Amino acid sequence: MRAGSPQDSAETTDRGSGGGRAAPGGEMSREDLDARLTALARTAALGDRRALDDLLRGAGPLLLRYCRGRVGHRAPGLSTAEDVAQDVVMAVCTALPRYRDLDTPFMAFAYGIARNKVADAFRAASRDRSDPAEDVPDSLDVSAGPEQAAVGSAQLGELMGLVDRLPPQQRDIIVLRVLGERSAEETAAIVGSTPGAVRVAQHRALAKLRGWLAEGPTP
Repeated sequence: MRAGSPQDSAETTDRGSGGGRAAPGGEMSREDLDARLTALARTAALGDRRALDDLLRGAGPLLLRYCRGRVGHRAPGLSTAEDVAQDVVMAVCTALPRYRDLDTPFMAFAYGIARNKVADAFRAASRDRSDPAEDVPDSLDVSAGPEQAAVGSAQLGELMGLVDRLPPQQRDIIVLRVLGERSAEETAAIVGSTPGAVRVAQHRALAKLRGWLAEGPTP
């Protein structure tokens, strides 16, 4: 899987799709992209290799973005966000036959797998106390993907450190709603809740984050 931008994924999935409603700027709208990925997943689950390739090109950047939001620069053990995303892609491929019998959007299905893989990575890291390296770094490496470049690694590191303090479900909701740009309905399907509960949890989580930001850095 080659990680690209959401724009790359939209353009890729649009090819051969018979077209789709374009968002401003020529990009496929998120709703059309989600529908296209769901259609590709149904076809790929029947053994169509080309559909599978297109599916992974389209969904891969979205899953990587989610893993970066959950893992960020805090690589659990030896696993980076990219490593976890690769595990997610392999698990998605393995689970595709099961998806044929499900009546749910593909990305909700894939994000559910991603949540489990991120949790697995943190569990594995908690059991592994080693920290092998060829050289001792002079400073902490906080470089990563486009979110870090846009916000600034120091600011993002502080924000993600605060997000880590949230309860697990609130943390997932913030990542999905803010970084993943998922709707309340889509997020509810992924985390196993209701849209109303998602909105309430998001409001409470953002209130906590604002309060912690106002307090300043934790000593």
